[in-house]
Amino acid sequence: MSSQKIPTLIRVASVPYSQVYIRHLELPDEDRAGMVQRLQDPAPAGGPRSQQSAWWPPRMLEPDWIRENSDSFDLMHMHFGFDALDPQTLRQTVAELRAGGKPLVYTVHDLINPHQPDPHAHEALLEVLIPAADALITLTQGAAHEISERWGRSCHVLPHPHVIDFATMERLREQRMQSRRDRQRVRRIGVHLKEMRPNLSEQVIEPLAQIVEDLPECKLQVNIHRQVVDPQNKEYRQALAEFLAAGHDAGRWDLVAHEYFSETKLFDYFGSLDVNVLPYRYGTHSGWLEAALDAGTAVIAPDCGYYSDQDASVASYRWDGEQVDADSLRHAVQRQLSLPYIPGMDAQGRREQREALAVAHLRLYRSLLGSGRFGQRPEPELRQGHTASGR
Repeated sequence: MSSQKIPTLIRVASVPYSQVYIRHLELPDEDRAGMVQRLQDPAPAGGPRSQQSAWWPPRMLEPDWIRENSDSFDLMHMHFGFDALDPQTLRQTVAELRAGGKPLVYTVHDLINPHQPDPHAHEALLEVLIPAADALITLTQGAAHEISERWGRSCHVLPHPHVIDFATMERLREQRMQSRRDRQRVRRIGVHLKEMRPNLSEQVIEPLAQIVEDLPECKLQVNIHRQVVDPQNKEYRQALAEFLAAGHDAGRWDLVAHEYFSETKLFDYFGSLDVNVLPYRYGTHSGWLEAALDAGTAVIAPDCGYYSDQDASVASYRWDGEQVDADSLRHAVQRQLSLPYIPGMDAQGRREQREALAVAHLRLYRSLLGSGRFGQRPEPELRQGHTASGR
């Protein structure tokens, strides 16, 4: 039995901290907080800083930061942001953690980076992280199976926590319960193209419009960030803007172009929809999907990735990376519009889930710190022959 002393307060260098998934791994009851303390994100040192993620690029992953701050944390838990590094620097990061006797936990959110059209750069980083981590977590059984097949590593499967706060969740779900009693209401089916990051596609809109046109008391709504359809903006996409405007002018869908939603507006957007169709070309898991479910919105997702593994209520349509299968999309729309229940957990269920997740993470951290066996995996090497499965 190891004589390793486990600290009462476990200090976690969380990469990042300022992200809703990570924040919601903590106990919601402040009276029981304090067993795990996640370090706040250090300000990035120079270079371009993300407007949406103020912690990026993450300083905690810099080998020098780890060496200089080794006394301030007990273990590192990596989630996002390592795409700011190249594989060689990431290997140095792992080496510094080992030199300082710090366990590394990695939650595999993305087997394919949704922001990168070429999967090889992300794969090269996974080839460092997944073999080197002292413990792996992922969100679904499907992703865990792929990780086992590709790397021979087992994962703790822990679901995505809630995204919407409990009070707002209760309000939105109560509003939905009341609106479902109105049989004459217009039901809204929404697609949000956001900023048209690489894994988003407008190709689902045309077949979806044809499906919705045949449904009574239904309307298709397409949202997009304003810069994509603004001719004066450098991110303007003329062909896409003209396609969306033409459909709107013909009455086939409502086009809503807007700035980035505030959190309040985003949650109210989910609450305004009956069905949210995800227009992903590739990916693994989705926090957007979780937020929709928090609001009681039915979700339709492509069969790439493991979106349907996130919740039993999610309906899938077939997508081969180039074309949407209209028949499967029609079936998914009909299924979600006829759901006899409000999908997703209610606030009490999400609260209990969050508490269970906090306990599971605490136990994992304690087991690593108490074992004294962390940091003994071989130095990570870039392996050849692994390609993205497209799942």
